[in-house]
Amino acid sequence: MNPHEAPAMTDDHKPTTKLDMTADVSLQLLEQATDGVVIINERNEVVFFNPAAEKLWGFTEEEVIGRNVSCLVPSVYRADHDSYIYKNRKTGVNRIVGTSREVTFENKAGDYISGEMSISTALLGPEKKRYYMAFMKGVTEESHRRKLLDLQNTVFQAISNDMQVEDVADLVCREVESFVPNTVSAIILLDENNRLSILSGPGLPRRYAAALENMVLTEGDLAALGNDLSEANSIVWDSYRSLGISLGLHNCWASAIKSRNGRISGIFALYSRNQYKLSDWPQKIVTGCVPFCSVVIENYEAQQHISQLANHDSLTGFLNRTAIHKVIKSMIDRPGDNQFAVFMIDVDRFRDINDTLGHQNGDSFLKAIAERLKGMSRSNYILSRSGGDEFVIVMPDSDEEKASAFAEGLIKAMQEPIEIAGNLLVVSLGIGISVFPENGPDGESLLGHAEIAMRRCKKEARGGFCVSSTADNRAAQDRLLLGSALRESLAKGMLNLHYQPQVDIKTGKLYGVEALSRWKHPTLGNIYPSRFIAVAEDTGQIETIGTWSLEEATRQIIDWERQGLHVPTVSVNLSAAHFRNRGLPALIERILKERKLSPERLCVEITESVMMDENEDTMEGLAAIRNLGVGLSMDDFGTGYSSLSRLTRLPLTEIKIDRSFIMNLEHDPNAQAVTTAVIGIGNRLNMTVVTEGVETEAQLKLLRGLNCDVVQGYLFARPMAPEDLLKWAEGPDMARVSGMACEVLHEGEQKK
Repeated sequence: MNPHEAPAMTDDHKPTTKLDMTADVSLQLLEQATDGVVIINERNEVVFFNPAAEKLWGFTEEEVIGRNVSCLVPSVYRADHDSYIYKNRKTGVNRIVGTSREVTFENKAGDYISGEMSISTALLGPEKKRYYMAFMKGVTEESHRRKLLDLQNTVFQAISNDMQVEDVADLVCREVESFVPNTVSAIILLDENNRLSILSGPGLPRRYAAALENMVLTEGDLAALGNDLSEANSIVWDSYRSLGISLGLHNCWASAIKSRNGRISGIFALYSRNQYKLSDWPQKIVTGCVPFCSVVIENYEAQQHISQLANHDSLTGFLNRTAIHKVIKSMIDRPGDNQFAVFMIDVDRFRDINDTLGHQNGDSFLKAIAERLKGMSRSNYILSRSGGDEFVIVMPDSDEEKASAFAEGLIKAMQEPIEIAGNLLVVSLGIGISVFPENGPDGESLLGHAEIAMRRCKKEARGGFCVSSTADNRAAQDRLLLGSALRESLAKGMLNLHYQPQVDIKTGKLYGVEALSRWKHPTLGNIYPSRFIAVAEDTGQIETIGTWSLEEATRQIIDWERQGLHVPTVSVNLSAAHFRNRGLPALIERILKERKLSPERLCVEITESVMMDENEDTMEGLAAIRNLGVGLSMDDFGTGYSSLSRLTRLPLTEIKIDRSFIMNLEHDPNAQAVTTAVIGIGNRLNMTVVTEGVETEAQLKLLRGLNCDVVQGYLFARPMAPEDLLKWAEGPDMARVSGMACEVLHEGEQKK
């Protein structure tokens, strides 16, 4: 027979080279497949689990067959897994069927495994029941190597694009946490004093981070890390295991980070919330991250060095003007009873020295003065050169008596001549002193009062010193007193909210309410909002008031609901400082969830200063709040520096016309023109237009004719306590408001 001929066939036999593909043969092929194979029936029960799948998941066939397939998916998805499958069964929309994708799952030991998964589905049997078959190929090692390489490239690209190093560090931590689910990571710096500090650890519990930041490494610790980078685990975990477990952390993998010169510059740590110990691949990931973490830290240190140069005077090495303002602010913001003195020092007749001896010798003279000031100051004093011949010294833990004694010492020390270019020069100083908190609640006030005292000294007591007088700081003391009382009132819950109704001009129904802060002090009496809000902004308490207002207003709207009053929405005023806080959207989201309140029931009012703020955090915060479904209202529109181009770019739902435009609306054509324009802008931008300060029916009729949407003002109701608003809504006042609106609407229809 010719070997190239086809095999002979008879009536009784098929070709002997073709194998019958029976069900048994198909099952044997699936059993012996090198990839894991899992088949589930119409009840999502596992009906087939081959040896390769056993090896991947660590379960035996007997442990899996007959169980719901959710036992093979990560625990965080198990509760919802059936619903995903049933959705596919019902809709037939295949998002993962027929595709190949990388997934992460848990094996029996609780370890996370990466795999490439493809899913097929078929209708089988006479009843056409739908079965699903998944093929899974383990790719853990390859996947992690690829992810680490991708992350490394991303880090280098981010650094080359001048991304802030703190943001790059956050990026590393977030990506590594996605590699190993249910973990938190941290990049920890080691400063020149061998103290640990957290560069990035967004998911790290605050108590644990605080514990790490109090640690100072010994020479023995550094030697151990130098010999074995993995010794970092004993430093950031073994000593704090009990605290970590109490905070939900159960395991840790860590490695020290070496800089290019061999110095230990930090530690990269990965903490797991899983109670069982994972395999060694998280440690491999940590080790793989160390090289580019080293680059991140080196860039951070370089930026810090640049910042050091930017914050210091090149001639004397003292802090510059910008930096001393920041230092004073940080000292003011410290909790507890804080007291310090600010010295403004000016060199008498320095211009004569400059003109006579030249600028180079003048600089030498200033350096000599700086050295003498430094020699007279203790190590915790802060020194600054704020101008050509002006110096600032901040003396911590000082009152007026201590400050005066130090000033006398400075004057005496300066009587010793300084030799410059063969000339013996005697220094004469003018010194002005202000004291916190007596002379002001903020840095500007303190420096301003010190400067006023210094200039008074140069006029009245040249070569001496003056302390800021009572006349200089009387206003500051008033703000201090009010600020202290406000802080106490906030702590004791003495503030309350009143609510002014907002009325739908077309229906006469309640559109919502605006929440307004009220403060009645037991000894100071009623404090006007315009006064205590300004103090709150100056003393850093405005964010606390805003947070309290959100909490209280949303609580009240739910309380009214229980009492049978439906208030569609409540508007809360927040300050510009609040919107620069990245945590504001998360705060609002938390409050709404706790109250079980729909987002549209809350509207946040912003000022025009927020509108004009180009700060990226502010813009992202506004967008995030709007994405929650919460309303955004531009308060007092038109009274500041409104920009129509900015208005169109903001995610606003509402603009409010300030009462100043309404006061003369009936008689002032200019006020009518502006109001008409604002309402037109709002209508065209699909924003609700709210007008404040409506006090007469004539104003109401004019606004109705201009297509204003919502009105509020004394014509309808003054701001009132929650219980009074309930009575107002259920009583004749609300009926009167509805009647006015209907009458205005009827007149408008007749004119048409």
